[in-house]
Amino acid sequence: MHVIAGVTGHTGAATADALLAGGHAVRVLVRSQEKGAPWKRKGCEVAVAELDDPAALARALEGAQGAYLLSPPNYAATDFLADREAFVGRMVEGVQRSRVQNFVFLSSIGAQHPAGTGPIVTLHRAEQALRGVAPSLTFIRAAYFLENWGAVLPVAKAQGVLPFFGRIDVKFPQVCARDIGAAAARALVAAVGGAHVVELSGAQDWSVEDVAAAVGALLGKPLRAAGAPVEAARAGLEHAGVPAEMARLFAEMYAGMASGHVAFERPGAVVRGSTPLADALRPVVG
Repeated sequence: MHVIAGVTGHTGAATADALLAGGHAVRVLVRSQEKGAPWKRKGCEVAVAELDDPAALARALEGAQGAYLLSPPNYAATDFLADREAFVGRMVEGVQRSRVQNFVFLSSIGAQHPAGTGPIVTLHRAEQALRGVAPSLTFIRAAYFLENWGAVLPVAKAQGVLPFFGRIDVKFPQVCARDIGAAAARALVAAVGGAHVVELSGAQDWSVEDVAAAVGALLGKPLRAAGAPVEAARAGLEHAGVPAEMARLFAEMYAGMASGHVAFERPGAVVRGSTPLADALRPVVG
């Protein structure tokens, strides 16, 4: 039995589906029975708990051989960094109360760095907090989510452009939830001893121009990639309504991507997914 968090989002759902396809028993961790109903119909057990409720999390993990966990961003928090640090601290307490032997945690490209990565720094801190909590622990440092392009899809549909802060012709690591789920399922089924890092990217690297062409084809209309200077990210995000602190953090992340700071620690050992770009973007476009 494997316990999977985040099934109402992209990566948790993909992990649970991958396990079910492999014939494994799954217990989904959700905030309400209503959210768990679709998974119950698929044959999953349903556990209602918050990841940051130590007692409830420990109960939800009872009897499991492995669990997939993540730190879902709370962009509405007044202090994003402090909020995520407190969240992870409470989650770690729940994990420590359980006797689960194998945990897989969704981290990020660039999480090896303690600074200069914007919101990714919270995942660096989470990795540090989780080390040693179980005999087997896998951190999946995923590349830039292809699902992130969904946030600018309304602009793409209305204006025919796909905006990005940075160069639009440079290919960089991106990955979809389906490939993350497959990697997480493999790590749950084949536990490793100690702490292990999997750096994960898509079948190949893609540029913003590549993404624009693929999204345009799926939409059935021409779509142009539009780059803006990285230095304009903070002001641009604030103008779009992003709170000042989050705009600062995202601007730092974009700058880190452009400079190569937000990159894989061991590029020669990166695991590649298998999903073609169009197939990865199809669920995003709808």
